[in-house]
Amino acid sequence: MKILSRNTSSSKSTSNGKNAAPIRSPRVILHRNISNGLRRDNLASRNLLILIYIGPLIIFCLGITCGYLYIFPNLEQAFYQDAASSRVCDFFDGSWVLDDRYPLYNSSECPFTEQGFNCLDNGRKDKNYLKWRWKPKNCDIPIFNASRTLKRLQGKRIVFVGDSMSRTQWESLVCLLMTGVEDKRSVYEVKGRNITKTTRHLAVRFRSLNLSVEFYRSVFLVQPGMVPKHSPKRVKSTLKLDVLDDISKEWVDSDALIFNSGHWWIPSKLYEAGCYFQLGGSLKLGESITSAYKKAMSTWASWVEALVNSNKTHVFFRTFEPSHWSKQSRTHCKVIQVPESDDDNIQQSPFSDIVTDIVKRMNIPVTMLQITSMSASRGDAHVGNWSDHKSFTDCSHWCLPGVPDFWNEILLHYLFLH
Repeated sequence: MKILSRNTSSSKSTSNGKNAAPIRSPRVILHRNISNGLRRDNLASRNLLILIYIGPLIIFCLGITCGYLYIFPNLEQAFYQDAASSRVCDFFDGSWVLDDRYPLYNSSECPFTEQGFNCLDNGRKDKNYLKWRWKPKNCDIPIFNASRTLKRLQGKRIVFVGDSMSRTQWESLVCLLMTGVEDKRSVYEVKGRNITKTTRHLAVRFRSLNLSVEFYRSVFLVQPGMVPKHSPKRVKSTLKLDVLDDISKEWVDSDALIFNSGHWWIPSKLYEAGCYFQLGGSLKLGESITSAYKKAMSTWASWVEALVNSNKTHVFFRTFEPSHWSKQSRTHCKVIQVPESDDDNIQQSPFSDIVTDIVKRMNIPVTMLQITSMSASRGDAHVGNWSDHKSFTDCSHWCLPGVPDFWNEILLHYLFLH
């Protein structure tokens, strides 16, 4: 009875579908277990395939990341170390070597070259002086590339300040740049001025590039002054050693500012012409030229530190250029056919030494273009008797094309490095 009662109870419970666990077929259970196993196997296979295909990509990305973090910075550092080493290379310690790629332009095709510097057009027959290139000992200067240089100078203002030697360098740079311009009419002097020895300001504009290359005539850099009252009769004019030239305010807003001064600091341009020095309003009749020059350059340095924005403007000072007059007289040049050896041309200038010493103590960077020694080798490249005035011998200025082109190659190299 108890057994029957239990079976009946169980049967009722089952039929009502309550409380009792459902009875499953062993085949169904087995099938589900096999399916679950297959799913797990497929999942593992897919994970394995994903790992096989994606793994190398992950390793590659990890390699790039490590390279960026550890290798590339070292390469970048090496690059800047190379750039730094080129900065410290002495571009002015070298020699002149023959190079048939020169000259780089024809003065007769450049409207901004003075006729007096166009030696070939003025009758010079030999052309060997045009084939020499300046080669530093431990580095090299890339040969001038006009189109590349123009692109890098786009929107810039380059300003030369100084005497006629500065004007020669200005003419050289303009003519070099013009070789990369297709439409020569797009290059013009902004006010249509002719190039003369007395013009105070000349500005050549490259219209398509918004580029301006300018020259300001300021032979002493400091301001000429009136004769103070009660001065001796021999005093005809003065130089204010503590005041920069009155046109100096026009030099400031530039990208490159290149100075030179020294050739007019000689007795024939000063004492013999009745020009003496003035300091603080007082006449200094006994002041020596070298002492006066030092005071004037100190005034220049103070002006640069006070008014020039070194974040925008790169300041240069080009040292004194040697002349090649005959020792017997100042009417003939010391004529040579090829550049002289370095040992024969170790020349020093007190003016160059003074400026170099002042620049070392300045609070903003100024690059010295130490062209004195390298130019001393080139007694073959002066205007000589090939100026536009046949009766005048010129052993100071240079033929164009010529030596000033290499000053500009060095100038541009420094400018682009910074």
